[in-house]
Amino acid sequence: MTDAIDQIAARLERLHPRLIDLSLDRLRDLLASLGHPEKRLPPVIHVAGTNGKGSTCAFIRAMAEAAGQRVHVYTSPHLVQFNERIRIAGRLVEQDRLIAAMERIERVNNNAPITVFEVITATAFDLFAATQADICVLEVGLGGRGDATNVIDAPAACAITSISLDHRELLGSAVETIAGEKAGIMKPGVPVAIGAQTPEVTRILLDRAQDVEAPVLLRGRDWDIAAAASGLSYSDRSGTIELPAPSLPGLFQHDNAGIAITALRAARLPHHPAGVAATEWPARLQRLDGHLARLLPPDWELWLDGGHNPGAGIVLAEHLRGWADRPVHLVVGMKQAKDSTEFLRPLLPLAATVWAVREPNQHAALPVEAIVAASGGVARPGPRVADALRAIPRTGEPARVLICGSLYLAGEILKLDAG
Repeated sequence: MTDAIDQIAARLERLHPRLIDLSLDRLRDLLASLGHPEKRLPPVIHVAGTNGKGSTCAFIRAMAEAAGQRVHVYTSPHLVQFNERIRIAGRLVEQDRLIAAMERIERVNNNAPITVFEVITATAFDLFAATQADICVLEVGLGGRGDATNVIDAPAACAITSISLDHRELLGSAVETIAGEKAGIMKPGVPVAIGAQTPEVTRILLDRAQDVEAPVLLRGRDWDIAAAASGLSYSDRSGTIELPAPSLPGLFQHDNAGIAITALRAARLPHHPAGVAATEWPARLQRLDGHLARLLPPDWELWLDGGHNPGAGIVLAEHLRGWADRPVHLVVGMKQAKDSTEFLRPLLPLAATVWAVREPNQHAALPVEAIVAASGGVARPGPRVADALRAIPRTGEPARVLICGSLYLAGEILKLDAG
């Protein structure tokens, strides 16, 4: 099944426009030929940001489903199977249905210039429009303003998670420029839930919201969330809600849970906050207990996180400080074009050892030597994850190992751990 999708993607790659203009005209033309499925979706919550988009989408889905709602979800990239990107009314799309939909849309496109992501997005909309649901959650793939998901003219609410430097080759080298691209999902009259941001990013977002007359719900001003005896305490102008502790670990997930609640409340969509305790989202500080974990001593812990940009390095470092009861060993594999040095900078002082790895099937993987160089020579070559896990010094005390640096690496790790 995966081979069939790869073959479709390879054919579509040949139709890729020579110039990336970040316009939405190609996709709008395709959607018109499909009968405008994007106009036949249930209420949409549109989520942009640099880090935390996927987790926020997962929190939205879990809280809506806890209230009995049927939820469509479109996210990217996938980790193991391509169909992870499209969840129809609570269930991952079946592979054969996905292939049939993509092949049909390929025929409708009739060899016109198009990008693979635009076709995948059209496929998601087409599948969603064919099945009844109560809520549709869309994660921006890249940026916001020119992203394929931004063809939705009037979502019920928008959400913007933490913004930092990423995809600089496409979005720009300044965080203010990147924030401007993310702010491009804002629409007139559509409420936008905004999480914790730096002052310069906040200014860009507020200016954009004022320009398009989008009501803003800003953390620290209009809503807030904090640890409490019950787990979390969420507050806004309507009062305070007590929540259980999120099932996704990490203090940064509090912000994502708060953004999700704020967006759902702003959209006036049914939800139950208890859903934060049942949220599932792989490779976000996920503890592993399979084949790879068994390469470590039984009293050690193996964790996986797909964080891969400077902002993710900062929040992971904050989490590592809470792991001070044990030594932490890092196993790092990264994608080309990512800022490896800045990702590693806050993590290196907190690690007992650092190992640079590259799995054979890891998409666009950065060479091990480049990761070693980005670490200032601190990292040792794995060169593969299993090699690194076996080579980490055993000192007789319990320790933790964190594999991180790339969602593509995370997908390979989940396959290996299940093997």
